[in-house]
Amino acid sequence: MRKYELMVVFPLEEDQFKTGAEAVRKTLADFGAQILSEEPYGDRDLTYEIKKRTRGRYVLFNINAAPEKIVEMDRQLKLNVNLLTFLFVRVEE
Repeated sequence: MRKYELMVVFPLEEDQFKTGAEAVRKTLADFGAQILSEEPYGDRDLTYEIKKRTRGRYVLFNINAAPEKIVEMDRQLKLNVNLLTFLFVRVEE
């Protein structure tokens, strides 16, 4: 298991945010990832327009996950329509 940071940008609508956040937690759990912390970063302007939106709600997940599972989690998160974008980053120890 390695440590990763997962930054996720959700739409501002409360229902899409809650549905998307729950879907991210479920996807992580399904692939055996352990959520260490979940830090809301608030609503911010996007650097560029994503899906015709200029603002998003940022949340940072710190997780422990098996390296071979990251590709599959990435594939599953791409299918979620309640996410604007996301990024996995490996944390050096």
